[in-house]
Amino acid sequence: MTRTALFLTLVATLACSREQPAPEATTSAPPPSILLVTLDTTRADSIGPDADGVETPAFNALAARGRHFQRAYAPAPQTLPSHASMMTGLYPAGHGIHENARYLGDAQPLLAEKLREAGYQTAAFVSAYPLAKQFGLARGFDLYDDGTTPGQAERSALETTDRALAFLQSANGQPLFLWVHYFDPHHPYTPPEPFRSRYANDPYLGEIAAMDEQLGRLIDAFESRIGGAGAIVVAGDHGESLGEHGESQHGNLIYDGAMRVPLVISGPGVSEESVASPVSIRRIFHTVLDWAGISSTSSLRSQMDEVVLGEAMQPFLQFGWQPQVMGVEGSIKAVRAGGIEVYDLAADPGETTDLGPNAPLSRSMRAAIRDYPIPTPGAPPGAELDDEGRRQLASLGYVTSEAAPVIRPDAPKPREMAHVFDDLERASTLFVRQEYAASIPIFERILAADPGNVSTALRIAAAHSALGNHREAMGAFRRAEAIAPDSEDVRHFMALHYLRTNEWERAEPLLERVLAASPERVPAIEGMATVKERQGRLEEALALWQKVARLKDLTPAEWIRLGEVAMGAGRTDEAIAALERARGLQGADFRHDLELGVLYLAARRPAEARDALDRVPRTHPGRPMALFKRAQVSVLLGEPDRAAHIRRAREAADATTAPLIARERLFAE
Repeated sequence: MTRTALFLTLVATLACSREQPAPEATTSAPPPSILLVTLDTTRADSIGPDADGVETPAFNALAARGRHFQRAYAPAPQTLPSHASMMTGLYPAGHGIHENARYLGDAQPLLAEKLREAGYQTAAFVSAYPLAKQFGLARGFDLYDDGTTPGQAERSALETTDRALAFLQSANGQPLFLWVHYFDPHHPYTPPEPFRSRYANDPYLGEIAAMDEQLGRLIDAFESRIGGAGAIVVAGDHGESLGEHGESQHGNLIYDGAMRVPLVISGPGVSEESVASPVSIRRIFHTVLDWAGISSTSSLRSQMDEVVLGEAMQPFLQFGWQPQVMGVEGSIKAVRAGGIEVYDLAADPGETTDLGPNAPLSRSMRAAIRDYPIPTPGAPPGAELDDEGRRQLASLGYVTSEAAPVIRPDAPKPREMAHVFDDLERASTLFVRQEYAASIPIFERILAADPGNVSTALRIAAAHSALGNHREAMGAFRRAEAIAPDSEDVRHFMALHYLRTNEWERAEPLLERVLAASPERVPAIEGMATVKERQGRLEEALALWQKVARLKDLTPAEWIRLGEVAMGAGRTDEAIAALERARGLQGADFRHDLELGVLYLAARRPAEARDALDRVPRTHPGRPMALFKRAQVSVLLGEPDRAAHIRRAREAADATTAPLIARERLFAE
């Protein structure tokens, strides 16, 4: 049994051994419709009856008639891994998603899949790019409305609620599982009026209040649609540090500002009470299954006494800093991050006084944080984002890295690096926006604070490369190489620099080494395809592009490039198929009808060639060739106006087409 499997078995044992049975719902009653609402970036102390300085009547009303958990914890301080835990019932160590922009595989059944199998109609309305359907949470939903479009990384709670309410009007008579995700409290904090004016001194709370207004609309519409109270869960996915421990937002640290979240459940078998014992929001999975009559194990309807775990792995996975794991048991919280920190949350809710590694911890707590598996750095296969995806994440303040970090025994603790968090976010955002010159001095400042940060060293090199600063780029690449001598990422980015400077002979051996170690690394395959194209080895280039097409969904521009390579290699059928795919994706924006017409003619498909050539606009620079080919097609089809087509071709002839027209036997006949 692997260490991960042992850990999961231990956690399951800890959770179940001290669990009281859930109250049984009435067996004759049909399963209730269920509403799950997740509140992004919402601190536990920013919403609810005990929150200071903010009015949240919708959440307060639900808490008054349900079970309000005072100390609920997110499994990770980021959107995607936390939601993956709610949808699988597992910690990130179990489902494998430790940060945003990763892809949840098909191996683990999701909540919506189980509910749909049980006869539920399933629908989801999510408000931000980190939960876009491409990341894997859409499985099992009859409708998954992610609302993301190029240039729009998020939408407001008002927009999302309007769409959810429109759906409720048309929902069928099946039991319903509806998940609605609100993103509003995420930075930057820009609440709508009247909340902007009402909370002018604290716009974060203004966002919370505005979101609560939409929560009220949603709950009212849901209960009206189902004709009763149904079952409702409202939970935060993670919090916001708001400057505590030196972190202005979230994602890098594991303290309560970013990890403790609001949670309330209301529905069949749920008593009206406030619960002080710690719980994990991953138990939402089990609670929904309990209401649906599928399984009552580990439901929040019952009382549990377990070690609640969590992780914050982004600094480890991106920069090689110490990995962070937390455990909460009773009022004691322990943090494993290059050592053990212990806090008494009852006496020290701000976690300002570390009781030290010798503080008394239970055996179960020590075992749980000790045995929590640490992931292997490096993106899983297929996790590469396109440029638009990177821009979407950057617009939301999320840092992404394409380089695996160097794991160092003396790596810094994330809390010791809090002074560079804002620089990391700012520099990464500038880099993604291609403002390279502005990003370089900030990255240099980060590297001075953390000399072993290969990701930052590579970004400095890539920025200089993009600016055409060859000497500075090579110096930065050598610095990155000194940090990580065996890094595939360093070789890969250096090869891309050589591609930019047309030094194919230097790029090729580097790409060969990268692909020998990682045969499915898509950017490296694309780079090698470019090398083969420049060398005139078009058959090899085509094979590489076809491999890329098997590994990812190509953009229209990439289908066009594949088609052009196939055309150059004389592979007519492959070229036609690729350009047809591009045309299907681009519609009226497709600008390669001339090439498609020529290919159809070569494939002896004159009718399709005619249609393609007729779509070539008059302003196309290849218009003389289009008219020449159209005249050929007209003769082959025996069109009555073929003489007019030949005349137009002759009148528009240029240096390329004039001799072709003079030699064309079809025209002489």
